[in-house]
Amino acid sequence: MTRSTDKILSLRKLITLRELWRWEGRRVVLTNGVFDILHAGHVCVLEKAKSCGDLLIVAINSDASVRRLDKAPGRPINAWRDRACVIAALGCVDAVVKFDEGTPEPLMSRLKPDVQVKGGDYTPADLPESKHAGRVVIVPLKKGYSTTGLIKRLQGTR
Repeated sequence: MTRSTDKILSLRKLITLRELWRWEGRRVVLTNGVFDILHAGHVCVLEKAKSCGDLLIVAINSDASVRRLDKAPGRPINAWRDRACVIAALGCVDAVVKFDEGTPEPLMSRLKPDVQVKGGDYTPADLPESKHAGRVVIVPLKKGYSTTGLIKRLQGTR
């Protein structure tokens, strides 16, 4: 049995695999995000992303990248490796990779996924990196689920 951590790959390894998958005619889907505290909304988007192709790559923001996004003080809650391990454990995920930039554009320019999937809080116009994907799919968000909302509930500020 393969360990979930075996799905956490370097960009170099993933580029090699991407070429193999392209040669095999397999459709590659990529989605990205912080995935700080995994919740049902994340799982819903990831499962829908997987249904758009044969293989799902999840690109996760590095800790430094999350801090630059200025999501909230003290974020990320979980370190990158921990976030990657949780996402890699999901059956719908085939590979996990880190990116340090503000957007996944440099990563996508190298991987050239067949499909890019994002949650419904984005529009294609918000995704300049989508020029590196064959097509873009926006998945409706599961109402009432957000990491920020969860943190506020835990802190009693909502």
